[in-house]
Amino acid sequence: MSQAEEFEGKAEKLAGKVQEGIGRLTGDTETEIHGKARQRYGEAQSALAETCDTVKSFTADYPMTALGIAAGIGFLVGVITGRR
Repeated sequence: MSQAEEFEGKAEKLAGKVQEGIGRLTGDTETEIHGKARQRYGEAQSALAETCDTVKSFTADYPMTALGIAAGIGFLVGVITGRR
């Protein structure tokens, strides 16, 4: 993820606000709800981009810690799925 994805999320949120406003103005509840959903999607997209950037910087700063965390998660997934 990069700044482009974060920008896309903010643009989607803005488009959702516009859509919600149009829905309110015209009295169209469905358009208003779609606008609100679009805003939430934009917020989630921006949050995902920010989280990916945080993970990238953490793994660059602390590669051995990141490797240990990944190994631990892999072990847990293996234990959980191996008991079937």
